[in-house]
Amino acid sequence: MTIKTITPKELEARLKGNGQTYILDVRAEDKYNDFHIEAPKIKSFNIPKTTIFELEEKRVEEVASLPKNHEIVVTCTTGNSAKKCATILSEKNYNVTLLEGGITAWKEYLHTQKRN
Repeated sequence: MTIKTITPKELEARLKGNGQTYILDVRAEDKYNDFHIEAPKIKSFNIPKTTIFELEEKRVEEVASLPKNHEIVVTCTTGNSAKKCATILSEKNYNVTLLEGGITAWKEYLHTQKRN
C-alpha cells in the first residue's frame, strides 16, 4: 500500500488556500506543545503514535476525534513514525497523506523561506 506524500512546500501552498487542512501530529504531547504546525485554517490533532499503534493491536476501527471524510496530513519528528501511523490509519479507511521529512523538514523549510 502506497501512502500519498506532501512536501513542506506543497503543504504551505495548501495552507494559503481556502479549505481547512487537518493535521495529525503523532509525537508525544510535550513535543507537540513545544512546537507544531499552526495556521488559521488548520485543525490540528495530537494523538501520540502509541495510541495509533494500539489501533492495530486492539483491532479498534477508528479514532473518535479523527474525521474519515477529510484528508489528514500525518506528521512526526522525521516522518518515520508518521509513516507507520499513516499506514495503520489508511488500512482503517482514513484518507491520509504523509508530510515528507516530518516537523524537522517543515522547520527547515520555514527557516529557508525566512532567509529569502
